[in-house]
Amino acid sequence: MTQLILLFLNLLLIFPNPSLTATTPSMLNLQSYQWKNRLLLVSAPSENTSEYQQQMQLFSNQTAEFADRDLLLIELFANGTSRINGNTISSEDVTQIKQQFNIGNEFSVILVGKDGTAKRRETTPVEPTAIFQQIDAMPMRQQEMRSQ
Repeated sequence: MTQLILLFLNLLLIFPNPSLTATTPSMLNLQSYQWKNRLLLVSAPSENTSEYQQQMQLFSNQTAEFADRDLLLIELFANGTSRINGNTISSEDVTQIKQQFNIGNEFSVILVGKDGTAKRRETTPVEPTAIFQQIDAMPMRQQEMRSQ
């Protein structure tokens, strides 16, 4: 009888009941980036928005500067495929991020520090040098530059 119970329990482990397993989708957790990365949120109605296209053109040759500052790009669209560093994120994740940082559907650029708080908000395209200068003036970045 004991062997039969053990066999039954092993079968439950191998073939779990789907109704007993979690079914909620996993949400992108921005806290996992806290203290590791700065985030640059670029939000627009779509990829065809002129401000978005202008902003991406300004960022086009800045890969090394982004990497040097531990800066990740998050592209958020009301219509279209949103991305974090080029990887697709779900519409649920987009909604979560927009709620967390109070972002509407219009164009905006938000710099988020490693502490997870918004450091800069713009509603027009911004020069990368302005963002980099602001980051470079942050105490945590100053410490990073000294230790390099």
